[in-house]
Amino acid sequence: MLSPNPMAAEPTELIRALRQADSPMGLLLATRQLAEACHPGAAPSLVEVLGFNNPGAAVAAVDGLIALGEQAVEPLLANLDDHNYGARAWAVRALAGIGDVRGLELLESALACDIGPSVRRAAARGLGQLRLDALPRSEQTRLRQRCLDALLAGGGDGEWVVRYAVAVGLEQLLLGMDRAEPGHRSGLKALQELAGEPGDDTPVVRLRAGLALSRLAGGAGG
Repeated sequence: MLSPNPMAAEPTELIRALRQADSPMGLLLATRQLAEACHPGAAPSLVEVLGFNNPGAAVAAVDGLIALGEQAVEPLLANLDDHNYGARAWAVRALAGIGDVRGLELLESALACDIGPSVRRAAARGLGQLRLDALPRSEQTRLRQRCLDALLAGGGDGEWVVRYAVAVGLEQLLLGMDRAEPGHRSGLKALQELAGEPGDDTPVVRLRAGLALSRLAGGAGG
């Protein structure tokens, strides 16, 4: 995985090439090159690409933003276009992949309200993998409870792909949770309800929830 290189020269030429791209393929190639530079100065331009009607370039931009990690969070949140559904959807994917707590509110909103199942799915996964280790324990507990509340609500989503992602998110969240934390029991109960009989009406969701329960019982990750 690429690592951000803040000491490298500003990718001015790569940004210029991106802005001058005059075809879908040209935009894709220019975005890939800018993403591969892995420079914090590329983040605003990569965020801008999320709003273009070019899925290939958007995927490359998301990959580049995730590689930049926490350095991409502020540009993502500051330049989020609430009127551009496509840009918002790609931003949710990027924030979910980064796992920075500053994206929590957007992930909560996306899982609860977004019209796109794929966006809700990404939000559910993201809520299970926020990086909280650097925070005080009391703050970790509070934020995990917020994630848990959002995932519990998402367990009733009408799309099975979202419920599947909720099972994945619950597993990851509970693996990082102390068993004595108040939410641990309710998270396990939600997985048991998804996995049980009759449980979820989609077999693959029941199987994934059952896998999560077995991993949690054994203390396994992955």
